[in-house]
Amino acid sequence: MKKTDTIVALATGNNIGAISVIRLSGENAINICNKIFKGVDLENTATHTVHFGKIMDENVIIDEVLVSVFKNEKSYTGQNTVEISCHGSKYICAQIIALCLTNGCRLAEAGEFTQRAFLNGKLDLSQAEAVADLIASENKSQHAIAMQQMRGGISTELQNMRTELITFASLLELELDFSEEDVEFADRNAFQNLLKNLEKSLTKLSKSFALGNAIKNGIPVAIVGKPNAGKSTLLNALLNEERAIVSEIAGTTRDVIEDVINLEGIAFRFIDTAGIRKSEDTIEKIGIEKTFEKIKLAQIILLIVDVTEPMAEIILQYKNLVKTDSQEVIIILNKIDANNICDAYDIEEALMTTLQCKALAISAKQQLHIDKLEKLLLQTANIQNNATQDVIISNARHAEAIEQTLQAIATIKKGFADKISGEFIAIDVKRALHFLGTITGQVEVDRDILGTIFGKFCIGK
Repeated sequence: MKKTDTIVALATGNNIGAISVIRLSGENAINICNKIFKGVDLENTATHTVHFGKIMDENVIIDEVLVSVFKNEKSYTGQNTVEISCHGSKYICAQIIALCLTNGCRLAEAGEFTQRAFLNGKLDLSQAEAVADLIASENKSQHAIAMQQMRGGISTELQNMRTELITFASLLELELDFSEEDVEFADRNAFQNLLKNLEKSLTKLSKSFALGNAIKNGIPVAIVGKPNAGKSTLLNALLNEERAIVSEIAGTTRDVIEDVINLEGIAFRFIDTAGIRKSEDTIEKIGIEKTFEKIKLAQIILLIVDVTEPMAEIILQYKNLVKTDSQEVIIILNKIDANNICDAYDIEEALMTTLQCKALAISAKQQLHIDKLEKLLLQTANIQNNATQDVIISNARHAEAIEQTLQAIATIKKGFADKISGEFIAIDVKRALHFLGTITGQVEVDRDILGTIFGKFCIGK
């Protein structure tokens, strides 16, 4: 892929709108636009200026437009860039792009504008990835993390770590040049303190991934329970629509149904599962197997039970629930409309005391206390309090690179303990530097990895 040829793409969505933006970037972007734009000579305009005129196909007016000019390193891509704001007709956009192609452009590939910004040093790799996250953000928390990363949150922290490691690595390399004289330029005690601080910071970042991933992809919540307990009714009440089939016939839900709702800027991904019971129905058995798979992936489990069932049966359902220590369980006492409400509240309090877990009495059918359940979900997720951390990572690639760096640091520490040669310690330091550098792109990143990263972008970004 050439970095200097001129690319063009629609930077706004393909839907019809009042305005669309067509973006050109490359060495000849301004020159090519000048050939089809009648208004001013764009070559002689200042950077970051906007000009009114017409896009012409010889003597035919295609549209009246505004053209924004960004020159060289002062642009988003670090190249000459032109943005044509035209009317949002698909026909007009297609005509303007066709004129650009005729005059020397080629169509941009997915994410190529941002890839050029990375290759030209306008963004590091983690910031470039944050652009995609920012475009995809659907709530306040997702937006905050993406904006933090795009503004260099993780980059600054990692750069400081790399700088300290590079200083020590250079001293180790210097020692190798004087190996026959048996001298030490690198202070081993100071380096071991540095390793402890690095390990502490990287561990904190690594642990933040669980939170960042939950914010980015939504907190998975599994709705589980016996058939006919009201799981599908609860899902419909939470979504405020008829998303799942509701029937008095047990075993109606035979597959997993997923949907997302936004509560105070936090995405919760609800999973309505097949009712857990012994069944000879082949299809229902497959659905029940999928239920247990989804339970393993959930961060919060809503165990929905019929409040009219005996207390001992409710406790048994809770104890039979297969869960990990990191998962939160909320027992939902459903159908309080069909029972004495006072009794339901007594059971709710007894369960919290007996099982030391959260419990809430509701009526999914009548949508009673659904608002309380939403507040309880927010409280259980505890995103608002945890999200105050300075830097949160939400990218799986970054999390993997940090884990690899931590492994390299562990090897370095072991090398010190075993008193191995500085030559071998230097190799492990370089490994740690490499893994840190892959996050921000400070070391050469495999072309396939770059293709995967930028291939997730929309065309025109």
